[in-house]
Amino acid sequence: MPPSNTLPSSQRSALIRASALAPLFTHLLQYKMDIAEFLGRHGLIQGMVTDPYSRLPLAQYVRLFESVASDLKEPNLGIKLGLKIRPADIGPMGVLFSLSPTVRVGFERLSTYAKALQGGTQSTLFEVGEDLVWSYRIADAALWPRRQDAEYTLVANCQLVRSCFAPDWRPVEVHFEHAEEGDAALLQRVFRAPVLFRQSGNRFVMRRDDASRVHRTEDRGLTTILERHITDLIGQEYAEETIVEQVRALIALYLGQKPITVETLASDLRMSSRNLQRRLAEENTSLRDLLTQHRQQMAQVYLSQKGARISEVASTLGYSDETAFWRAFRKWTGVEPSAFRRDARRDDDGTAGEADPD
Repeated sequence: MPPSNTLPSSQRSALIRASALAPLFTHLLQYKMDIAEFLGRHGLIQGMVTDPYSRLPLAQYVRLFESVASDLKEPNLGIKLGLKIRPADIGPMGVLFSLSPTVRVGFERLSTYAKALQGGTQSTLFEVGEDLVWSYRIADAALWPRRQDAEYTLVANCQLVRSCFAPDWRPVEVHFEHAEEGDAALLQRVFRAPVLFRQSGNRFVMRRDDASRVHRTEDRGLTTILERHITDLIGQEYAEETIVEQVRALIALYLGQKPITVETLASDLRMSSRNLQRRLAEENTSLRDLLTQHRQQMAQVYLSQKGARISEVASTLGYSDETAFWRAFRKWTGVEPSAFRRDARRDDDGTAGEADPD
């Protein structure tokens, strides 16, 4: 299914409903601090946080999450908050998830209606062999670091599956796009599955048969009402994506997991290959150009992370080997990946750069 929750950047800024801050706000209340002053330092007022239908910039939310984890010295804050999530905590979308007959339908609905809660993100569910993959990421690559949001989102969704479908549910694998930080062993205990870092997106890999198992008979009358309500919440705030925006989203979500070809993307976008090529040409681009742009952008993000290995970055971006990536990066930037990495580390911490890990 095509990703249906990508906010076109040309239309308006990526926003998130303040209700997403509720678990974080509740956590802050445990500390003896001036909440109003604390929020004010981050450009927020308490009334904005307590009104679940108000909106704030997604970038502000992500940076607040990272700042709180740092200020409170709780590097696993996203995990901690995700473990407490309940369906009602994410509003009607959470209730709709809880009423779904299968895990698969639940994740399909999360992808379809996620923009009722937030824009500026991409998510979709797709098949890879015998597995299903649910992939999630923030569209703006410049919005980094974003570890807390990623860990919170995946832990919270894991808890939703366990509370709504099966208490012993576990994915086959869990992927994170950020480097391994904090307590990786804790994440493995939470998910009860292998956790991989420095991936091209944040993902659950799950068995297709398990995700398709029916757990309940759906009340279509009730779910139809909820879907209508969620659609009304979304309203006209999000303009329909252009074909370029849709293709960019699929590239970001599929990279390293599913073949990125004109035929594959055309099928998922429910059009012919010829029509997709024509539509892209009308916007003066091609699939090759868009794939290259995404790889170039993400290569610089990944190489800027501490401890990044060129071989890992090459694999994450779907290159057959390190040499192919080296040549491509040198063509894009005029410098070798190792030189870019050293300069990025120097700019980040003011040192001469770390030793080459490759």
